[in-house]
Amino acid sequence: MPSLKARAASFAKSPLPGLGVITALAVLVHGYHLGVDDAAIYVPAIKRVADPTLYPFGAEFFMSHAHLSFFPELIGGSARLSHLPIDAVIFAWHVAGVFLLLAAVWRLLGCCFESAGARWCGVALLAATLSVPVSGTGLVIMDPYLTARSLSTPATLFAIACYLSNRPRWALVWLAVTASLHPQMAVYGLLFVGGMELWRRGLREVARPVCVAMIGLPFFDFSPVTGPARECLLSRTFFFASAWAWYEWIGVLAPLALLWWFSKANLRHTLPAFRKLAGGLVPFGLIFTAAFLTLGIPALEGYTRLQPMRSFHLLYVIFFALLGGLVGEYGIKTRVWRWVALFVPLAVGMVLLQESTFPASQHVEWPGSNPGANPGWNPGWNPGWNKGNPWMSAFLWIRYHTPKDAVFATDPNYMARPGEDAHGFRAVAERSVLADYVKDSGAVSLFPQLATEWQRQVKAQRGLDRFAPADFQRLVQQYPVTWILTTQPGPAWLVCPYANRELAVCRM
Repeated sequence: MPSLKARAASFAKSPLPGLGVITALAVLVHGYHLGVDDAAIYVPAIKRVADPTLYPFGAEFFMSHAHLSFFPELIGGSARLSHLPIDAVIFAWHVAGVFLLLAAVWRLLGCCFESAGARWCGVALLAATLSVPVSGTGLVIMDPYLTARSLSTPATLFAIACYLSNRPRWALVWLAVTASLHPQMAVYGLLFVGGMELWRRGLREVARPVCVAMIGLPFFDFSPVTGPARECLLSRTFFFASAWAWYEWIGVLAPLALLWWFSKANLRHTLPAFRKLAGGLVPFGLIFTAAFLTLGIPALEGYTRLQPMRSFHLLYVIFFALLGGLVGEYGIKTRVWRWVALFVPLAVGMVLLQESTFPASQHVEWPGSNPGANPGWNPGWNPGWNKGNPWMSAFLWIRYHTPKDAVFATDPNYMARPGEDAHGFRAVAERSVLADYVKDSGAVSLFPQLATEWQRQVKAQRGLDRFAPADFQRLVQQYPVTWILTTQPGPAWLVCPYANRELAVCRM
């Protein structure tokens, strides 16, 4: 039976099978959820590309992001061309994103470590820690759902790997790919590569990519915000240092301290790019931290939308990859029991973390696995039915039993309700809905021009679960609402063709 070292050597020649196995394990460990959190913004844009007849009302709350990126066109276009179910296509792209991230890390670690074992351990550690939160950003290393970051992060890592391999033209190509998918993350990648180049060529040459990275800033309005726009901005507490907890600063300073040590220590079996990469991340992180603290000044409040701490997403990915490489080189090496002792508890911990984050949902929401995904399924009101997430089941019933031009109203805080697990209505139900307070406020925080209409729609739905007939009359006079999603029991004066143990879908 070949040793672990021999297997690592064979995988080094063709790492694709090994990366495929680790990708499958990563998806099983960290789970998958359709249309959750940030995906509530990205997925409707994807589905509108796949089917332009969707979302005739309220699309501005997700298209404000989508028009800046090629990402919806790529995913939605692939669904339209393949004629495959859109949810299956989105899941497949999520899996592909995990694979590309691990492949990019493998390529990057090849510039930093001599041994294949260290590279595999770096890949494995990153795969095991995808659910680790990035301090002070509202992000994790990689989301258990599809967003533009799912593809922009691998592209950025490929760009850095090409730069470290003295292939600058390919680095620029990958940065261009990143910019087409997620312009904000491309700025961080460009500034990081430019920062490393600073030490090689001098400030004058590096000023050019920095200026290019700033070209897009004039297109954003950073004037002081007031009223509902400011309410949305302040609701993103991670934008402001004054709202941080003390432990979030540990998440900033500890990686920077370790990276500084990585860059100074004379570590055997590492290549020169290891110290260069670690050393480049330290000023990168410090500069953006200083920018974050500076933007905390009330006079600069409007600029907090630049979210400088999101640069730490890139820093975390590289940090955990480098840390894993060192663990493999100096810690677990080729001892099988050490690999098991490290990764099994880590994987179990990550599963438990995800289960606590999405307690009412399947750990992996396989496309078509929810009972409500069956177009012919209509359980009626059955108090004994308790399979699946009731919100997901209601959303899926709506998708298959209401017209595409339907416009819904519901509790504007529905994404924060117990048992809802932050699933986006538009992303799952594929129907128009009035603005919500939880996720659409994020769009308003970045695009203040949406604020007035957002506030009106949220106000029009407040208390919907307790509406009297006069309140519904007022609602339909303001907006073209044709259906509502409400809690059980539905209004007695409305026809409610669907109900589960918690929710009712009623026709206006």
